[in-house]
Amino acid sequence: MPPMLPAALRSNSLQRDLIRLGVLPCATAAVALTLWFTHERLDALEQAFRANGAAIARQLAVASDLSLYAGDVETLRDLAENMVAKGIASRVEIGNGTGIAIAAGPESEKLKHARPFAEPVRLRATRGLTDYPRPGGPALDIGTVRVFLDDAEHRSARAASMLAGGLIGGTALLLAWLSARHMARAVARPLKRISATVSSLQGGKLDARCGPCGRNEIAALASDVDHMAQRLQDAYSSQEERIQAATREALARLSQAEQATRSRTRFLATASHDLRQPVHAMGLFIDGLLPTASAAQLPAMQRLQEGTQVMSALLDALLDISRLDANVLSPSYAPVRVRDLFEQLDAMHGAIAREAGVDLVWRDRGRAVMTDASLVMRVLDNLVRNAVRHSEGGRVLVAARRDGGGTRIEVRDNGIGVAPIQQSRIFEEFYQVANPQRDRRNGFGLGLSICARIARLLRTDIRVRSALRRGSTFSLLLPATDAPPVAPLAAAPEAAGATSLDLDCLLIDDDEAILEGTAHLLRQWNCRVDQARTADDALRKLRDASRRYDVILCDLQLGDSDDGLALLLQARELRPRATAIMISGTTTPDILQRIREASVTLLTKPVAPAKLRALLGRWTPAGRGARSASL
Repeated sequence: MPPMLPAALRSNSLQRDLIRLGVLPCATAAVALTLWFTHERLDALEQAFRANGAAIARQLAVASDLSLYAGDVETLRDLAENMVAKGIASRVEIGNGTGIAIAAGPESEKLKHARPFAEPVRLRATRGLTDYPRPGGPALDIGTVRVFLDDAEHRSARAASMLAGGLIGGTALLLAWLSARHMARAVARPLKRISATVSSLQGGKLDARCGPCGRNEIAALASDVDHMAQRLQDAYSSQEERIQAATREALARLSQAEQATRSRTRFLATASHDLRQPVHAMGLFIDGLLPTASAAQLPAMQRLQEGTQVMSALLDALLDISRLDANVLSPSYAPVRVRDLFEQLDAMHGAIAREAGVDLVWRDRGRAVMTDASLVMRVLDNLVRNAVRHSEGGRVLVAARRDGGGTRIEVRDNGIGVAPIQQSRIFEEFYQVANPQRDRRNGFGLGLSICARIARLLRTDIRVRSALRRGSTFSLLLPATDAPPVAPLAAAPEAAGATSLDLDCLLIDDDEAILEGTAHLLRQWNCRVDQARTADDALRKLRDASRRYDVILCDLQLGDSDDGLALLLQARELRPRATAIMISGTTTPDILQRIREASVTLLTKPVAPAKLRALLGRWTPAGRGARSASL
């Protein structure tokens, strides 16, 4: 029978009850902390032991790669024996499975308390360029190293930590149990009732009450909780309807905003796809007819070609916006000399500037930046083009200067300028300051919108300083680098064959006009062409061993049920040597992401015939030779 408590401790004083009540959580916290620290200590010891073993094995693998590859047995043996002699490892094994097996230290069977750590010995290999580069490169496993580490000290440390944790935890549990026996009657039960009431109130049950809980301070607390619950219930009754009304209005506005965004995206994707099909077919037929057009027909044909090029430019701009909004573009960062960027921009815009009487000045100051050269070139190309266009007879300065820890590239002109009220809108789609007539020669108003999206992708922004009739300055900040500079863009290989491609092609498309137009164009380039309008027809031709294909061009949407991407992946398995190219007018973000993940070459309709020819030229014998020479 437990001993009776003194009368002083059996009183109803809340202060004494709280003193006793504090023992249990303190003891519990002490036990919990002891267990946690013991567990963390054991885990830290284990991780440290494993990390040490893995690091030793990895260092040995790195140190052994060239010697193992060259078959330098003496160097490998010296390396293994040196590690054992210095006490770094109890035993070391190095081998490649083809005749080299080096060991130092006692046999593994005699090492009762040693734990092995293995690491492959690898040599990195270089792969060729692709349209979808991946980080890193393939590695060749040429052997394996194993090191054995004695874990006696590790086991002793673990045992000591567990013993100390057990003693501390047991003491804390004993104290908590003794305290709980004294606190349960006087404090735990009424506080539990109050806690349950508060939990019910938090859960929305505003009619919950504590009820009578004695006559001490806990009873006063329970009474206060009951009064608070009553006030909450009264306030909730009067405000519930207003809260619900405000919630309904907020949800309605949110739904409207989401619906507007979805409608805009769906409209752009659908309109872009529906327009790309006929524009693509039109461009193919026009390019196919130009070589045979008479002198009287040639001006009209050239006007038609110019019109399709304008429509293609607009659709390509919409595609760029879709790609950037879908986050399917990933920057490839590398050191880039600003001078290389400026030289390419001068080659693109120098002649146009001279014709317009614009003094185009470049100042790179020998700087280099860490960025994606192709993406930053697109931004600068648009900014320089706009500056030259709006500074006829004036001056355009493109300069790089230090800005904090980075390099700021600025494009300054002394043209018409932009009013402050318009500067916040010039990055909107289709917004143009000086083109109220919507003259297509001045663009579509999408360039700066695309530039802003690319800048965000590069983790920077485009700043604008401008005033009416005082010119404008557009700039972006890029991280500076001291790394050895590299060329920003790889030179494109020369076209393989000036008049003939001499390829065997399979065309797959359910649109008769596009099918015939593409086939006609390919035959002009001396290609042999098979056509298929359905997936079944294409698979029959692919399974026919008598047919040879160098290139397979497939549309994404083949009727209502056939999936062009799935068909193209099957074609890869059936004809692994053939080049698979996806041609699509779809700009939906999720579909673009699927094509990217499949590592399929993508051409977006409308495809310029020159672009198609340049791509196919890479797979002629001359084109393959040019690509190999660039690797």
